[in-house]
Amino acid sequence: MTDGPISEPSPAIRVLLVEDDDFNRLLLTDYLTHQGYQVLGLAEGSSFFSTLAQFQPHVVLLDLKLPGISGYQLLEALRQNIEFQHLPVIVFTAFAFRTERQRALQLGVQGYFVKPTHPEALVAAIEKVCAG
Repeated sequence: MTDGPISEPSPAIRVLLVEDDDFNRLLLTDYLTHQGYQVLGLAEGSSFFSTLAQFQPHVVLLDLKLPGISGYQLLEALRQNIEFQHLPVIVFTAFAFRTERQRALQLGVQGYFVKPTHPEALVAAIEKVCAG
């Protein structure tokens, strides 16, 4: 048995990252790409559904505070969309209040992380939701 990570990321996993902060988006995109994921980053939510249709992600990493449309609005629309309603969503946000977390969980997110988030925790959450 070799020393190393407990679970290796699947290189076929496509991650849609929706994050308006350029630095955070670039940093997380670089990290996840280095871990073997195929990552597409969006700075805002206006092209969210067209990007979903084209990129066909396995999981969405979603910030809740976005320009123009909130992450909650995207989640609500996603859950009403027959094609994507079961798509796993992991939230990572600056919203640390319990009510914010409960609202996101009621909208069916599979994970809720408060920034700053350790990227290893996001990788573990991605692997968990994509494994089954």
